[in-house]
Amino acid sequence: MPFNNIRLKSALAALTLSLSVPALLHADEPTRVVASFSVLGDMVERIGGEHVDLTTLVGPDGDAHVYQPTPTAARDVAAAEVLIVNGLEFEGWLDRLAEAASFDGTLVVATAGIEPIAFGEDDHDDHDDHDDHDDHDDHDDHDEDKDHDEHGHDDHDGHDGHEEHDEHDDHGDHEEHADHDNHAEHEGHDDHHGHAHGAFDPHAWQSLQNAIVYVDNITAALAQADPENAADFYKNRAAYVAEIEALDAEIKVTLGALPEDKRTVVTSHDAFGYFAQAYDLEFLAPQGLSTESEPSAADVAEMITQIREKGISAVFVETITDNRLLTQIANETGAAIGGTLYSDALSGEDGPASTYLDMMRHNSQAIAGALGS
Repeated sequence: MPFNNIRLKSALAALTLSLSVPALLHADEPTRVVASFSVLGDMVERIGGEHVDLTTLVGPDGDAHVYQPTPTAARDVAAAEVLIVNGLEFEGWLDRLAEAASFDGTLVVATAGIEPIAFGEDDHDDHDDHDDHDDHDDHDDHDEDKDHDEHGHDDHDGHDGHEEHDEHDDHGDHEEHADHDNHAEHEGHDDHHGHAHGAFDPHAWQSLQNAIVYVDNITAALAQADPENAADFYKNRAAYVAEIEALDAEIKVTLGALPEDKRTVVTSHDAFGYFAQAYDLEFLAPQGLSTESEPSAADVAEMITQIREKGISAVFVETITDNRLLTQIANETGAAIGGTLYSDALSGEDGPASTYLDMMRHNSQAIAGALGS
């Protein structure tokens, strides 16, 4: 073969390789994902692994109730391909942040498909009635699940390309919730000053069975955003769900051993309704669903009376709340501080609740240790 032809073929081969390399590199680039707070961030990391470039807005030990978005957060959201939120009005600041960032990626509401606990609903109710839930127009994050499978995430039809973004009450056209100007329907909550949530308890991750729904929604969204790595996402999902189910069984045994008169837990704010429902406990809290709540003197007096009447021997502080009030209540009732519970945020890497599963295990062991002694 003439030398010039050899050189020409070599040059063409080199050109072809140089053109294909950027495409290959782009194909291997991780999907840019933003999670609203640390529990979701941990779940995304477990499922997405090296295939996601994850940013968590409210990190470990952070309080999502009072979080104030920064310009950096707006840039992160603007660059995100997938934005994963809890929903149920947990992130009251998110609508304004997404609007400011002109977010146009895929929104994933992790609680889609979960039947929430109504605000103020008794922890031991079976929650079968939910008369207002099916017709609750202010929670469209559940309406989009009607065509989904049992976990509410077949094709994420309500998320693709963010077509329904402007109509999505958990993130889009949400004026009636953003500043709570139209909160008249919740007049019965006047005592919970600063109440930052709507009709439902948003702390659904406090149930390990609910966590499986979270994981399924996240997995389906990542697989849709990055189909080439979908097999890895579903493999990670299977391993993670097995761990969740094993821990759920473990906690049921641990807390099931508590006697009937030792099943009342006092903590700072009302974040454990799903945990109470899952493990047949009763939780009392001087604050409402939000850490912004300000309990009245009557609320505190009632709490002290209940602790004395029920003979509650221990109360629990939380990492994200000002625990001076709970310490005062403990002093007045003679109850001991039974330990620290993690409700709305994970701990740092060196803490006892650096992952979601560690958090759930730690909380159950702390409760069993204090109330079972």
